[in-house]
Amino acid sequence: SVLDLFAGTGALGLEALSRGAARVVFVENGRMGQRLIRENIALCKAEDSTRVVGRDARKLGSATEAFDLVFLDPPYGKGLGETALKAAQAGGWIAPEALIVWEEGGAVSVPEGLTLLDERSFGDTVIRVLEAL
Repeated sequence: SVLDLFAGTGALGLEALSRGAARVVFVENGRMGQRLIRENIALCKAEDSTRVVGRDARKLGSATEAFDLVFLDPPYGKGLGETALKAAQAGGWIAPEALIVWEEGGAVSVPEGLTLLDERSFGDTVIRVLEAL
């Protein structure tokens, strides 16, 4: 199961679905982003295995399930990723040993309870792979 935070168009979650993920939940608070995600879900005929949550990723609340893979692509340089990951952890959205793929434009603080496994730079973008403890 996949959680796509700051989902934008839903591309990361839909790609995961095309590669074998059973279920994807997209979290996006922008109306335009939500519309694009729903359109892309329909184009992929993936309505039965997806859900769009129209909420700020930093204010998730309690989860009904924990996810094995989390994509995180917040707006760069605003500290939103750290806050969203802490909210996801506190709400039970992240399963033990889950992998988190975090795209950010610079230095970040890895929240407690997560371990950095890998980090790669591509121009101004840094991709980090974390594991939940």
